[in-house]
Amino acid sequence: MLVEMEKKEFWMNLREEDLTKETKTLIFSLPSEKEYLGGNLCKYQGSWYYYNFLQGVLNVQRGFQPQDTDVIVASFPKCGTLWLKALTVALLERSKNRSSEDQHPLLFNNPHNLVPLLSSSPRLFSTHMPYHTLQEALKDSPCKVVYICRDAKDSLVSRWHIICRCLNKEEDRSILESMFESFCSAVCLFGPFWDHILSYWKASLENPKRIMFMRYDEVNADTRGQLKKLAEFLGCPFSEEEVNNGAVDEILEMCSLPNLSSLEVNKTGRSINGIDYKNHFRKGIVGDWKNYLTPEMGNKIDMIMEEKLKDSGLKF
Repeated sequence: MLVEMEKKEFWMNLREEDLTKETKTLIFSLPSEKEYLGGNLCKYQGSWYYYNFLQGVLNVQRGFQPQDTDVIVASFPKCGTLWLKALTVALLERSKNRSSEDQHPLLFNNPHNLVPLLSSSPRLFSTHMPYHTLQEALKDSPCKVVYICRDAKDSLVSRWHIICRCLNKEEDRSILESMFESFCSAVCLFGPFWDHILSYWKASLENPKRIMFMRYDEVNADTRGQLKKLAEFLGCPFSEEEVNNGAVDEILEMCSLPNLSSLEVNKTGRSINGIDYKNHFRKGIVGDWKNYLTPEMGNKIDMIMEEKLKDSGLKF
């Protein structure tokens, strides 16, 4: 099942005993690098993975059987994944739970944990795998994929913050600088960043009815409009009655980052891989990278992204 298989363990607690003999043999033949936290990365089909993450990727490629009504939420890490999961859960659950009701699942569980656990039709899954690694498994399925991307600089800073929190470090600049160098050299988990984005961007242009491409800055600037577009794409548009009765406003309030971060479950809970839910929440604003990256670092990332996205029609 594609239920964040590639994220079974936190990056500081990798378990090589989970690897099959076939996977170990494959890893031995792949390019490999050490990343900024000392973990081992290997390059498979153009993207970098921890060894146990690769096992999950291979499991998906060989065994995932999509159903026609499946919905897959996809992203590069720290690009708005949690927010998009919450909005999607709220949309698909609204026939059973009004966002204003006391039994809504978002009140009792973190969006990251809810997505894999929703097993009714439509099934809702999530992944950080690039699209080209999913393409074969999904080629004959009408299931839908929703991808969210974010400015590379904000995404980098967001990943840095959660890593520091998980390591109980206070904004360690040396980690940020190492992550910056890894980003620029294209050796980073699930990266290169630009290839990840382009894989879903090109797929969305080729098949817009099955793959929706969203941008974090647009969701942030017009959450209401983007929520309605998402509902239309998922085949559950808001009726005029729902709009008049405040259903859109209820979902927007329920899924706002200030509200989600204030819920008791997200202040005290912990995920199956040992990460405190509170570590997933920070500012969520656009352009916060300016407070942490130097202008030179920002310009270098912009130059790389401009070059890599050239002629694609996608700009940041």
